[in-house]
Amino acid sequence: MKVAFIGGGKMAEAILHGVLSGKLADSGDISVGEPLAERRKYLTTQFGINTDPDNRKIAKQADLVVFAVKPQDLGSVMGQLNGCLDPTQAVLSIVAGAKMDTLSNGLGHQSVVRVMPNTPAQIGAGMTLWTCSEGVDEARREMTKSVLGTIGKEIYVSDEKYMDMATALSASGPAYVFLFIEALIDAGVYVGMPRDMARTLALQTVFGSAKLVIDSGMHPAELKDMVVSPGGTTAEALRVLEDEGVPAAIVSAVDAAYKKSVRLGQG
Repeated sequence: MKVAFIGGGKMAEAILHGVLSGKLADSGDISVGEPLAERRKYLTTQFGINTDPDNRKIAKQADLVVFAVKPQDLGSVMGQLNGCLDPTQAVLSIVAGAKMDTLSNGLGHQSVVRVMPNTPAQIGAGMTLWTCSEGVDEARREMTKSVLGTIGKEIYVSDEKYMDMATALSASGPAYVFLFIEALIDAGVYVGMPRDMARTLALQTVFGSAKLVIDSGMHPAELKDMVVSPGGTTAEALRVLEDEGVPAAIVSAVDAAYKKSVRLGQG
């Protein structure tokens, strides 16, 4: 399989690293179109892949063309490649807010996959939701599934409406978790713990808790109740979180992110 990346940022790097690690392609079969010379040099040195500032040249021979540019750059990039892609090629876009109709019309191409990954993909622990146009055949769908499987878990949906929901929940979600971790560390320091110790305790607590939910298959509410003793310290802490509106704030935050994603997609 030959893969071309239009844009060589961190998420593109995560995917190409996954493709190489998963042995889906050799380094000589991966190319990146990247305008920054320093970034091209890094990618070539780090992965032994081909790089070039010319997107048309990069995309020409690929089976899969991955669009990994910033949303504000998508229009100009599509203008460069409009009418240049072969019908046998599949386009995979990780551009936030870019709908399949936008991509198909902008490129003059019918085989389009829309993907919403998240940043843990950088360590192979990502969560990706994806959908595709009717022009994507079964072979290309399996190719997409294989590629996305190298960066974590993937879920296919037939309805594009779920992409905005995934943007709000899983794509933005790491930031919510990082904010909680940061607050938990600061809380440890506040009550008198050295910061290094607070960091270690907070990180392992979050990691272990998530793993327990996954491995046990139990509902988070059940696991929460197992920690709470009547009249104990955990019950007191949860009372404060409820009184401060933390659970409701999380729901409101995801809802706000979802609505923002919908508006961005509408232009």
